[in-house]
Formats: sequence, C-alpha cells, structure tokens
Amino acid sequence: MPPRTKPPPPTSSPPRPSAAEGMKVVVRRNGPYLVTGDVPISVQVIRPDREGLSREWEEGRSWKGGSSYALCRCGHSKNKPFCDGSHARVRFDGTETATRQPFVRQAETTEGPQLTLEDVEGLCAFARFCDPGGKIWNLIGRSDDPAARDLAIREGMRCPSGRLVLHDATGGKPIEPELPPSIGVVEDPALGASGPLWVRGGIRVESEDGKAYEVRHRVTLCRCGASVNKPFCNGSHASIRFRDGIR
Repeated sequence: MPPRTKPPPPTSSPPRPSAAEGMKVVVRRNGPYLVTGDVPISVQVIRPDREGLSREWEEGRSWKGGSSYALCRCGHSKNKPFCDGSHARVRFDGTETATRQPFVRQAETTEGPQLTLEDVEGLCAFARFCDPGGKIWNLIGRSDDPAARDLAIREGMRCPSGRLVLHDATGGKPIEPELPPSIGVVEDPALGASGPLWVRGGIRVESEDGKAYEVRHRVTLCRCGASVNKPFCNGSHASIRFRDGIR
C-alpha cells in the first residue's frame, strides 16, 4: 500500500470568475441530468499505449446539445447519451448518496520530496491513467527525480474524476490541466466498456434538492445507473461492462 498521511486542513482561495458561469448540471429525481447554459458535449476516448495502459485522451464525435438538454442517468436510454424517458419505464432509483463534504476533508495525502498527492478513492472512475510507471503513489515518493515527477504530473492531470489532485510539495495552487467548460462522454475501448460523463471546467452540479455540490475543475457523473456514490461515478461501469452503443 502507498504511504499515506492524515489529510491536510482545508484551505480556501478567493473566488475567481469562471468561464463556466451560467452553465449547470441538475440531477433530476430518479431521472436524467438536465444540462443548461450551452454546454458543449463530445465523446472522449481513453487511448492505451503499447502495453495496454491508459495513455491519452482522444476526442471523438460531438453533438449540438443546444441551450438545454437531458442526459441519461439510468443507463437504459435507446438514444444515449441523451435521455429518452426510459428511467420511468425501468423505475430507476437514482437516490443521491454522495457526501457533501469538501474534497480536502475527504482526501488522504501522500507526500513526496517535490509533489504532494490528495486522493479520494471513492471518486475513482477507473480510467487507469495512474498505473504506468509503477503507479502514481510510488512516483510521488520519487518526485525528486525529474522523470518521475513529470510522469506523476501527467498521470494526475489525466484523471477525469478529480480523484487525484497534485500540488507542489511547497504548497500553493493545485496542478490542474487546461479543460474548457464541457461534458465528455467517456469511452474505454481497452476495457470494453463505456465510462461516465466527464464534467469539465468548473461546471456547477446541482442536487435534486437545489443545493450545489462543491464546484470542482473536473468530476465524473454516473450514467450506467450502478454507482453507489450517486450522482458521481465510482467505477461500477467497469464491473458491469456498461456499453452505450455509441461507438
């Protein structure tokens, strides 16, 4: 197991203007995700390296979602990624079970000589970018080696769910990728499954009760219907081999 320490105390920073202002994903009770604010949506494919390990993201087809659209949350729509009302037919139970605690209060921390890693395992979307090079937790321990540091940063920034967040060991802002406000429909050909909805760029996710979850740069939302951490993905699509039929 990787070395872990107690979570650091939460920090705060002044709010910044967001390119995602006006964009929102609302979780409907036992129904779809209602997306508003002209949010772009496209397929995002996990491409492996020669060893079959997740290496890079590749953009696929896109849709003109319009100013508002509904995305399937139950996994049964015949018009994925969009909702066709199947949640009513299958009597989908979309009860939200995710905590409202901020990320920093949930995170376990791995400290290295040059990098610190915050990790909330329950948010894992099983994209597996953290595996090459002996896994990111081991790379953190060797982050005084420039090659190990660069690989750790590469892996951490490609984590779609934001389970893994890196900082310089001296503190400061998170090391985050440049992600435009958008939604990615994740496809994982190497796994033989379709993944979650990748909500990027600080788009607000709002519960059915009208309260917002913590706004983060990247999160993944369940669309197979099987997550035990709804509305967020916990990797269940991998175990049930969820396929959306899009590709």
